Amino acid sequence: MRMTRLSALAAGLLLTFGSAHAASTDTWKVPVAVKKLDNGLTVVVSEDHSSPTVGVSVVYHVGMRLEPQNRTGFAHLFEHLMFEGTPTAPKGTFDRVIQGGGGTFNGSTRADYTNYIASAPAGALEPILWLEADRMKTLDFSEKNLANQQNVVKEEIRVNVKNQPYGLFFWTDLNNLAFDKWANKHDGYGSFKDLDHASIEDVKTFHDTFYQPANAVIGIAGDVTPAQAFELAQKYFGSIPSRAVPERPDVSEPLNTKERRAEQTDALAKVPALAVGWKVPERGSKDQIPMMVLSQLLVGDDASRLYQGMVKGREQLLRIGGGVNYPLGSSMDYAGPSQLVLHAMYKPNATPDQVLASINEEIAKINKDGVDDATLARVKTKMLSEWYGGLESFLNRANTLAKLQTLWGSADVVNQVPDWIQHVSSDDLKRVAHTYLTDANRSVIVRVPAAPTPAKAPATATKAL
Repeated sequence: MRMTRLSALAAGLLLTFGSAHAASTDTWKVPVAVKKLDNGLTVVVSEDHSSPTVGVSVVYHVGMRLEPQNRTGFAHLFEHLMFEGTPTAPKGTFDRVIQGGGGTFNGSTRADYTNYIASAPAGALEPILWLEADRMKTLDFSEKNLANQQNVVKEEIRVNVKNQPYGLFFWTDLNNLAFDKWANKHDGYGSFKDLDHASIEDVKTFHDTFYQPANAVIGIAGDVTPAQAFELAQKYFGSIPSRAVPERPDVSEPLNTKERRAEQTDALAKVPALAVGWKVPERGSKDQIPMMVLSQLLVGDDASRLYQGMVKGREQLLRIGGGVNYPLGSSMDYAGPSQLVLHAMYKPNATPDQVLASINEEIAKINKDGVDDATLARVKTKMLSEWYGGLESFLNRANTLAKLQTLWGSADVVNQVPDWIQHVSSDDLKRVAHTYLTDANRSVIVRVPAAPTPAKAPATATKAL
């Protein structure tokens, strides 16, 4: 969640099944080669010589869910600190080396991981890996750098939350309402109080604990062979000592058994809005992929059931958005509890209960009748197109492989997802809708414009005698 060095975390060019990547069949298999170094670092390589470029993603298995208590936003803060330089490569070196060679880079923080990505001509792979290894070893831990990035993160919060209508309430506030364990419910963006209390010792401990080979995966995609990539990884990362990774806490939570609801006012909002979340299946369960398909069906695009039924049909909503784990990625981007989230701005002549009743009507249709073959095929085709399209970009491919290796334990999941999507049936959608999209498992926040502050009456003038 850096302020924007790169906007290309979204999907790349669409890839049709008839592309040059598909030989005699309609299925494109992503090349995947994996090697684990002696110090625990895992390297995943996808060889592709269609362009003389490479994408690199370094994923650390730590995110907002594992940051220290009373240090909300610490994982996000630390992501910023990673760009403040090292004793060997001072601040600005990263920019000059990568951007000076025509490349781009970025970093982001999610619930279960933090990633650092770069895209550049193939000849820049070696200096990129040198830079990444250098900051895995240590950072320039100084009071000046810490204070600077504390202020940067606070300004980001002001811009994206405090001074924005609705202020990401459908993420931060809804998680706080829906979940019970601190790891799942706290605001990962961060509070000013907690950010200000972060110390140099906190930063060093965090780096020593989580930013180390045994807790990292490097994804490399593009114009390089696995042998070349593994050799470079060994050269630059192989000597970094591994440390014990702390045992991960149990963050699992059951489905909720009673609706949770909250009401808020917003001084910047012009129309009322609401956010609705349902706890979703755990990662790797038989219901996860059907829930992905159901999410696309309900709110994936302008052809979705809720857009057509409530924006176009009933004309209750001005706009609607959502998805699994929104706005922090897709359903493949989490290793702990998450939600299917819908957020919408509704017309002032509608009530929250009317909007919720309309949502329930659309869900009830799926519970009762399932989905016809043509609709299900359309939804799957769109999902497959987006999945393959995202992998066409070397940057996105490297990032996807590194994330899958980190969260699923296998980068080859990249080649299994399309088949999983294809095998989702209408009965599967009925089952997950009936199990998860219930009122009892639902959390709702209603956010309405604050009443205008009455203008002060003019002071009474006193005429001098």
